[in-house]
Amino acid sequence: MSTGNEIERRGSEDQSEAQIFSALLTPHRSLNRTGFLAVMLFLSVVSFVTGLVFLMMGAWPVLGFFGLDVLVIWWAFKVNFRAARACEEIVVTPSELRVRRVSHRGQVAEWTFNPLWVRLDLEVDEDFGLEHLYLISRGRRLQLAGFLGPEEKASFYNGLVEALNAAKRGPTFNPIR
Repeated sequence: MSTGNEIERRGSEDQSEAQIFSALLTPHRSLNRTGFLAVMLFLSVVSFVTGLVFLMMGAWPVLGFFGLDVLVIWWAFKVNFRAARACEEIVVTPSELRVRRVSHRGQVAEWTFNPLWVRLDLEVDEDFGLEHLYLISRGRRLQLAGFLGPEEKASFYNGLVEALNAAKRGPTFNPIR
């Protein structure tokens, strides 16, 4: 997808462990490092010039508050960029469905499911579209693609359903290869 999320499907010669579906989901960020530097430079210059005007008028504390505003905005962007390090990897093979989630702090959590026993559950809002997507297997419920938008979740859902159906059909023999 063009919104910062990568979904790809792969095949392999080894049919027993061939990846039917592989998706690496990352949070969307509309501002790259160059854009961040440009915004911060612009904000710093405007705040400094405006602060100097207030300083010349005798309101010297305003200069400090403008500097504080720049620092708070810089900190908010850094927190946002740190949260962008999170990712979720979903891999479907004929024998398993693996979900690997990496938090923004680098903590890794992994789940493995049998694709024959997995069921997908959706929560759809009529105004906003697909809000939540869950994997359900043997009493366990795991939310997927939490940071995707409704259209992206719908596209991801369709690809995952197709992959799970292919895994349930099992490997096929093609002698022409």
